[in-house]
Amino acid sequence: MDILIIGSGGREHAFAWKIAQSPRLGKLFIAPGNSGTALCGTNVNISPLDFEKIGAFVLANHIDMVVVGPEDPLVKGIYDYFQSSELLKKVPVIGPCKAGAQLEGSKDFSKQFMLRHQIPTAAYKTFSRTTLNEGLKFLETLSPPYVLKADGLAAGKGVVIPSTLEDAKAELTAMLADAKFGAASAQVVVEEFLNGIELSVFVLSDGISYKVLPSAKDYKRIGEGDQGLNTGGMGAVSPVPFADAAFLEKVEKRIIIPTIDGLKKDGIDYRGFIFIGLMNCNGDPYVIEYNCRMGDPETETVLPRIQSDLIDLFEGVASQTLDRCNYSTDPRTAVTVMLVAGGYPGDYQKGDVINGVEQISGSLVFHAGTTNSGSEVVTNGGRVLAITSLGESISQASSLSVKNAEKITYTGKYYRKDIGKDLETLSFPVK
Repeated sequence: MDILIIGSGGREHAFAWKIAQSPRLGKLFIAPGNSGTALCGTNVNISPLDFEKIGAFVLANHIDMVVVGPEDPLVKGIYDYFQSSELLKKVPVIGPCKAGAQLEGSKDFSKQFMLRHQIPTAAYKTFSRTTLNEGLKFLETLSPPYVLKADGLAAGKGVVIPSTLEDAKAELTAMLADAKFGAASAQVVVEEFLNGIELSVFVLSDGISYKVLPSAKDYKRIGEGDQGLNTGGMGAVSPVPFADAAFLEKVEKRIIIPTIDGLKKDGIDYRGFIFIGLMNCNGDPYVIEYNCRMGDPETETVLPRIQSDLIDLFEGVASQTLDRCNYSTDPRTAVTVMLVAGGYPGDYQKGDVINGVEQISGSLVFHAGTTNSGSEVVTNGGRVLAITSLGESISQASSLSVKNAEKITYTGKYYRKDIGKDLETLSFPVK
């Protein structure tokens, strides 16, 4: 089977690495890919949003399946583009249709979906520039801290959590009146703050049945101890120790099943991943957000724990026979440490030569923001490399990832050494 992966980050390298292990794979292409994906298949210089070129490549190269990594092409309707063509509609696209991708594409849509299908989430209201004054008054009815979310896609950075009413009003004004996040904040969802501990649960669905993938917890703040600016993710841990069987049963009954059933009731044929961002509040799960794809860097933590053939699972999604597919996971713990460019998430430099990757032992290296410059691999993004290790404990896996992260060198290299440390000191289960 010949497969095309869409995307260029660490998530896509993890997909390429896992798919390349399948004995069923023929040729593997990645568009546009990075230096890491080039080790698993052939990179193709096509933008993830150039559907016409992607379609032409699929037909010319007799591609049997397209796996979509990032959210942008899904929200903009790559699945629908394929379905609209008599030639392309026979090629399965792993990723939801445009209507289903609205779970991530619009925070207001996803909140309405949750309320409509009785899925537990925080109370909220949505405001636009014309209703800014109402939004400012609504903030006065809430207790600090305050949660403000840009309605549209903002590269994972459209959520702010001010700690004072004054700051919350200033942020809401900046988002709506001053277009802080551009078109993404034309509408802003203001919701109550949920006090608890975060985690993510991932579901693969064929539109009828589903598989619950390993849970994970990612770390967004740039600084150790969860300090500083939000990033796209500085590392992740899987499984999450406080997500025990009892808690995950609540997640399945209260959130996963109502989500799958709700999509069916709304007439949305959803075939792909559902990322469910959760808050564990005294042992009860509440949905913070949905994403229409796998997370990054959670994918680099979750996929190494999946023992099943990914092509088999994806074929089950395409043919709506996922319930018949074998599925198993590695019981060990995975910890991912992300190496980023100096200055990230602010301004950062590209083109710095990366050395030391060949010295890594006992860990997986997933490329996130890299490219080739002649014979050298150089930095090409804010998040550069993800180091993933498996161990019998968080401490064991984390120590190995940090040890190997130290071996890699490039100008301005930075990474957190405390990924997962907070989970080691918690008492479980969290109630």
